[in-house]
Amino acid sequence: MFTVATATTQVAPRTPASRPNLVSVGTIVWLSSELMFFAALFAMYFTIRSVDKGQGEHWPMAHLDLKLATANTTVLLLSSVTCQLGVFAVERGQIRRTGRIWNVSRWGLREWYVLTFLMGLYFVSGQGYEYLDLIRHHVTLQSSNYGSVFFLTTGFHGLHVTGGLVAFIFLLGRTFAAKRFTQEQQVSAIVVSYYWHFVDVVWIGLFTTIYLIH
Repeated sequence: MFTVATATTQVAPRTPASRPNLVSVGTIVWLSSELMFFAALFAMYFTIRSVDKGQGEHWPMAHLDLKLATANTTVLLLSSVTCQLGVFAVERGQIRRTGRIWNVSRWGLREWYVLTFLMGLYFVSGQGYEYLDLIRHHVTLQSSNYGSVFFLTTGFHGLHVTGGLVAFIFLLGRTFAAKRFTQEQQVSAIVVSYYWHFVDVVWIGLFTTIYLIH
């Protein structure tokens, strides 16, 4: 008679799964819808470009300042770096600098986000300068198909960048108004960074499409 020994396997107790932050999830869903909006603008641009070139029209129908646009693009992309450095600072709980202003290694969320704001403001100002130059050369929203798609695509992006600048102002204001660092401030800073990275990525597509592809 044989005895069969059965081995019991102990299963480690499962830890409860942590739920994703609803604000972050909501922001990602909203940015996805914004991505579809810009995809429609890209589709409009390429459709009108194809029709105009098919009719023998010269494209683009304006002299674009590539050097200015390149400088603006570089500043905007670098602002994504400074924004992310601000996120790293808030993740370690550092709101303000702990050293001299020139010692960037000791900067906190405020300093990095103020710099990001100024870089974004430079981009919007540069875009406004280019708009004025095009208007002086009679390129407007109503002047041609090209003027319409140029001002619509870049204009909507400029409005999104301006919205990001407003978000930076509100976020920085809350860090001064709050008496202590909270988890809510950290989440807000991260959500604003999501939005800022989004407008930067969209601009890469716009810059390539409008200024580099003819």
